[in-house]
Amino acid sequence: MNRINAQKGLPPALLLALLTFLILCPLVTVFAEAVVVDGRLDLYQAWGIIASSENVRTIYNSLLLGVCVVLCSTVIAVPTAFVLARTQLARHGWLDIVFMIPFMTPPYIASMGWILFMQKRGLFQQLFPSTGAWSENFFCFGGLVLVMSLHVFPFLMTMLKNAMLNIPASLEESGAVFGAGAAMRTRKILAPLLTGNYAIGALLVFVKTLSEYGTPYTLGRRIGFYVFTTDIHRYSTTAPIDFSSSASLSSILVCICMAMWLMQNYITNCSSYRLVGGKGSRPARTRLSRLGRAAAWLWLAAVVVIAIGVPYFSIISTSLIKLRGYGLAAGNFTFAHYHELLTTPKALSSIWKSLFLAVSSATICSVIGTAVVVAVRRSTGFFKKALECVALLPEMLPSIVLVIGIMLFWNAIYKLVPLYNTIGIMVLAYVVLYVPYTVQYVTSAFTQINDSLLQAGRVFGGSPGYVFRRVTLPMISRGVFAGWMMIFIIAFRELVTASLIAPPNTLVVSTYINREFEQGSVSLGMAMAVLCVLITTTALLVFNRFVGKRKGA
Repeated sequence: MNRINAQKGLPPALLLALLTFLILCPLVTVFAEAVVVDGRLDLYQAWGIIASSENVRTIYNSLLLGVCVVLCSTVIAVPTAFVLARTQLARHGWLDIVFMIPFMTPPYIASMGWILFMQKRGLFQQLFPSTGAWSENFFCFGGLVLVMSLHVFPFLMTMLKNAMLNIPASLEESGAVFGAGAAMRTRKILAPLLTGNYAIGALLVFVKTLSEYGTPYTLGRRIGFYVFTTDIHRYSTTAPIDFSSSASLSSILVCICMAMWLMQNYITNCSSYRLVGGKGSRPARTRLSRLGRAAAWLWLAAVVVIAIGVPYFSIISTSLIKLRGYGLAAGNFTFAHYHELLTTPKALSSIWKSLFLAVSSATICSVIGTAVVVAVRRSTGFFKKALECVALLPEMLPSIVLVIGIMLFWNAIYKLVPLYNTIGIMVLAYVVLYVPYTVQYVTSAFTQINDSLLQAGRVFGGSPGYVFRRVTLPMISRGVFAGWMMIFIIAFRELVTASLIAPPNTLVVSTYINREFEQGSVSLGMAMAVLCVLITTTALLVFNRFVGKRKGA
């Protein structure tokens, strides 16, 4: 009881009702749009839409792409994780930061960089004129798989690397004592301990691939390869509008993603293990020879070049090119495109709108997410589990599905709440999509608070509100700020929500980049892309500096 009374927050029932209205109602609307026709249940129509040859091809393409991206990511992630965790190169901590850059780069920007690099008379052909005969072969299914894999492999690499670091060297040393060679130790000791982590990472990569819109939109459309997200977007925005088809595909996508999440939870429960050993166990290190170190550095350099070097070189150089026809020629570089961005009303408006959306959505998410965590700690039974599930549900669903649901739901109640087709609907959509970040970061911060501190505040006469303001809030402030900053970074560069529900003639940074890229003003679009990356990177550096200071305090 003391724990319950020691904190102040909104009633759990009120918060649950709010989250149900914001999250579950749009999701239910998607399923209803798929199976309800003229006020009656019609499963036959939904099945007919799904079973059409075009949509069957879309489902097949999506699943095939997911599997191939997992395989390609594995080829990149496994040796990289081994080098960073099991060799002497692990002492270079800065490599971890470098290999997270692809994951933090917006996928649509990286895709545009690759298109500019490999297209006909692109940057690659300008650098190596003799490659013109085969460089354009990049625009195929394999190129799409490669670009998407370069975005998601850091996630799989990080999971495998952490798992390798948690395996003590004593296990392999024991195997060596009993005569097991390197191949047998890898097969009998290392591989079984990594299988669970790999399976979880592979499933997450698969779900991320199915949910991704940026790369399939920018690159997939150019090769005629359509997946769930691009077809859902096309059905919802291109005349004639077909929300039934959009909702039917969204329902299938949700079912697949939820099945993957359930499988992940099952694997997590089944593959959990506890290593029993002495204190201070250390990870194994493979002592590489001079040739081995050279090969390891060469591999890391190759990954950095294709994952970071190519897209960023393309983006930055294109943003500086004066006349595209002259390419990388000397004297053909200028900063005029950046000057135009900072002086043109439409470009400035898109930047300010993105900043407004990022700041407002991050702030609202921080308030709602903190209130949810406080309410969860005050609650037991049904309300505790329901609040946690509903608040974290958007993280498990493809963002495009929730956005479609928000479009349908808020359009249906427009006469009651005239929010649709305003900037407010964009803020609401961002809040719905990103509130799980705040919940997770604040929950992590709450685990470090001892209930005795809160009880002490009550014993000395502090009201629940006073205890929350002077004890709880200062101790969870780092978690709140971390969630705020991550939401700011993601919302500032977000594409799919802005492209679907932005009011007419409203541009944000992501849609501005996409519009200029598609309409031929590529240099101007890439200048905005560079500015977008600089703003989000600066925000990330500020965040890391803040966290570092708090840890050192």
